[in-house]
Amino acid sequence: MVFWEGYVSDEVMGIFAPIVIYWLYAGFYQLLPPLDEYRLHTRKEEEEKNLVPLSKVIKGVLLQQLVQAVVAHALFLLTSSADESGTTIQPSIPIQIVQIIIGMIVMDTWQYFAHRYMHQNKFLYRHIHSQHHRLVVTYAIGALYNHPLEGLLLDTVGGAIAFLVSGMTARTSVIFFCFAVVKTVDDHCGLWLPGNIFHIFFQNNTAYHDIHHQLPGTKYNYSQPFFSIWDKLLGTYMPYTLVNRPEGGLEARLVKD
Repeated sequence: MVFWEGYVSDEVMGIFAPIVIYWLYAGFYQLLPPLDEYRLHTRKEEEEKNLVPLSKVIKGVLLQQLVQAVVAHALFLLTSSADESGTTIQPSIPIQIVQIIIGMIVMDTWQYFAHRYMHQNKFLYRHIHSQHHRLVVTYAIGALYNHPLEGLLLDTVGGAIAFLVSGMTARTSVIFFCFAVVKTVDDHCGLWLPGNIFHIFFQNNTAYHDIHHQLPGTKYNYSQPFFSIWDKLLGTYMPYTLVNRPEGGLEARLVKD
């Protein structure tokens, strides 16, 4: 039993919970004080290097989430296994855990190869993926700022494939997609906060993705949002070290052989 049972359906939660979680978690980061000692880039760098205003970023994210909601609604309609009373039999907790792990691997695989191809294909990079890289200094609200076509192909389709391949129910998908959203937002937050569990348990984290947004690292660290395995297997892994900046804060610095 889940806390929303009896109030809203699993399908409604699956559509809207990831959107709400995105704005709550990204909003939390947005409302934090400057925390200059934990920033991977200075506020001056953010102002000078980023090529798109916050208002446009917010509009772009809302558009992508609208498309995701429509696709999720269609997906739940097509895959519903509810009986005549509207009840869906939920798998056991161990099976749900396995399904979530499978979903993570499938999503990572799809996003790695699609993401890498968008960098290798000059047309796709120039006209589509470069929109995301207009945020050179990433911040939480901009995690899903993409060209609409990229948002559809990379994130929405990748999520749909992970959902279908893993065989998870709408209820399990609420947990999976909310977790994926929180992880994606955190990877773009631009802060290296002490005690952040994503930095402790995931090598693919805020600093890892920051390397990818730096000009020397754009052809490395494609993996997202969970693991770094594809980068390591296929030679696109770029290690880094965190160093203290003289003016305060931290810098993720590439470590080349």
